[in-house]
Amino acid sequence: MSSLRPVSGTAEEILGLLREWDAADEPEPIVIATSGSTGRPKRVLLSRAAMRASALATQQRLGGPGQWALNLPPSYVAGVQVLYRSVLAGTQPVLMDHDDDFAASRHRMTAERTFVSVVPTQLVRSLEDGVETRALGRYTAVLVGGGPLDPGVRRVAESSGIRVVQTYGMSETCGGCVYDGVPLDGVEVRIDDGQVLLRGPMLFSGYDGEAERTARALRDGWLATHDLGVLGDDGRLRILGRADDVIISGGVKVPAQAVADAIKAQWRGEVVVVGVPDEEWGERVVAVVAAEDPIALDSLRDLVEPRAWAPRQLLVVQEIPRLSNGKPDRVAVRELALRG
Repeated sequence: MSSLRPVSGTAEEILGLLREWDAADEPEPIVIATSGSTGRPKRVLLSRAAMRASALATQQRLGGPGQWALNLPPSYVAGVQVLYRSVLAGTQPVLMDHDDDFAASRHRMTAERTFVSVVPTQLVRSLEDGVETRALGRYTAVLVGGGPLDPGVRRVAESSGIRVVQTYGMSETCGGCVYDGVPLDGVEVRIDDGQVLLRGPMLFSGYDGEAERTARALRDGWLATHDLGVLGDDGRLRILGRADDVIISGGVKVPAQAVADAIKAQWRGEVVVVGVPDEEWGERVVAVVAAEDPIALDSLRDLVEPRAWAPRQLLVVQEIPRLSNGKPDRVAVRELALRG
């Protein structure tokens, strides 16, 4: 059964509901239900004002309205925003199914300006197919979010003619609110003791039925994210990883995402770094990699600086477990590391 509380149904059904919701006099907030990568469920309330602010700011940053292709689950915030941006732009989105690829979807698009949102894994796999790579190069912009984008992958994509826009955001911000490190108009970013805080008209209204949890997340109008980051001299935001992904190993704070980034910068492959209990180290740093060719732990350790951050265990798997929205399922990955 289709609904906006929480968002559920097929893409066609949700698109119809969003059109009615946008035209209503005083609609209730939509609800995005998500388990998150840590496994704790959330029901995020998003008002029409917040959704409009986000969608219009995206439209302005991308240079104007256009037609979107939907290649993401329609009930997650990234998919909902593709549909809602289409509602505000007055365009008909191309709804991709399991048999579609980017070449087929791009061929079905009729507007001069075309956009698509993908997760990093989708981009990586598309770059392995020349037809798909050329198809992505025909989009006005390809938004990449839902996780860190390897700089080497971005260079390959851009050298192939793909206009990549790396997005950062979450359900609580109606999706991406920082593009290529630069906040969208109306969005503010500050760093408090390494933690990323966000403020602006795109913020959520709270967690459904969880006042205490809402109060912990919203502090004087600022959303306290679970991410660690820095602002460069040019004002651009750079995400270092999640605060809850910091591993304490031998008394050293090891940022898991920074370790994964260091490995991926010199070795092309999928990597997730997690911590597991260890009698000697407190927590042991484990690199879980999806690789077909043999790889040695020592060779991975040599890629990481400072040396104290280097993984002490390597687990090679056929495929990284993922949530339905394409993000690595860190709970499942950690379970693999514990068993491995």
